[in-house]
Amino acid sequence: MADNNEPVFQIQRVYMKEASLEQPNSPAILLEQEQPSVDIQLGVEAQQASEGLFEVSVSATVTTKIKDKTVFLAEVKQAGIFEIRNIPADQMQAVMGIACPQIVYPYLRGNVADLITRAGFPPVHLAEINFQAMYEQQQAQQQGEPSRIVTTA
Repeated sequence: MADNNEPVFQIQRVYMKEASLEQPNSPAILLEQEQPSVDIQLGVEAQQASEGLFEVSVSATVTTKIKDKTVFLAEVKQAGIFEIRNIPADQMQAVMGIACPQIVYPYLRGNVADLITRAGFPPVHLAEINFQAMYEQQQAQQQGEPSRIVTTA
């Protein structure tokens, strides 16, 4: 039996928390021949679910437009429940801001590409993300004001 003070980090579950896809200007926009612009924004959120259990979610918002008209807007939030115990308090934020998102993100990437493809569009493949660099950037910017990690591709 393990010592009760041993650090614990276990994945309990990974799941798609939310998904939506809108095509507000179809069918007319689908007849356009112009290449759409693509904007991708990512966010990471973490919250305690219960004693020793934390939900960490990574969300992606993909907006494609031709001129000022939206071709489609896809929003997907992938989450995981992690058992995290006996980790020093000064390391908890890094675990939830780096380790957990790195585990959840590949599922998000697959679900975004699948959702968009099933809607009849070429897949949008989210780039690999260095969550440690994003976390460090967020910490440098965070002077008492909470902010989301956001990137644009």
